[in-house]
Amino acid sequence: MRMAAVTNLEIRPYRPSDEDQWLRCRVLSFLYTSYFDNAETAKPRFDRPSAELVAVYQGTLVGLVDAQLEEGTAMIDTIAVHPDHQGRGVGRRLLEALLDRLRADGFDTVEAWTRDDEATVAWYRAMGFTDQDHHLHVYAVGTEAGKAVSPRMGRGVRRVFFHADISDEERMRAEFGRVHVCRRFVRPVNL
Repeated sequence: MRMAAVTNLEIRPYRPSDEDQWLRCRVLSFLYTSYFDNAETAKPRFDRPSAELVAVYQGTLVGLVDAQLEEGTAMIDTIAVHPDHQGRGVGRRLLEALLDRLRADGFDTVEAWTRDDEATVAWYRAMGFTDQDHHLHVYAVGTEAGKAVSPRMGRGVRRVFFHADISDEERMRAEFGRVHVCRRFVRPVNL
């Protein structure tokens, strides 16, 4: 069942006073995805130019988008919508606001990396993004972690995260319990 679009949604630049709501929105939006354990305890700060926007509904931050800006390309670092507001057009409105900013600043391309969550992949495709590159994110926990590193280093290792080539997907899935395809999505700013 499709939910009604959010009306009276304010899209505005991020303010430092938004940090607590930003963190809560991001954590909750990632909770039921393959990024469930990618929690932040402080909003990341960027060392290069960025666009940082939030969506506010009835005084509550319900969505956010952060993108790093460099040489005609914007890389979305985070886009997140609070679960209570997903499917209501908040993500689309945030992306449209980001694209307006990028157009005004003369950017050509916007990119994003994401994992293999069906709903997220479908959203990017519906927004005009196409898959360009893929690699694997592999998590090894417990006894798997020792197998992921050299025998000398493996003793005592309890958790390992690494990237692997997509051509090794079958082998990685046979060896490790948590393997995700990480995709780079790209779209022109003026689609």
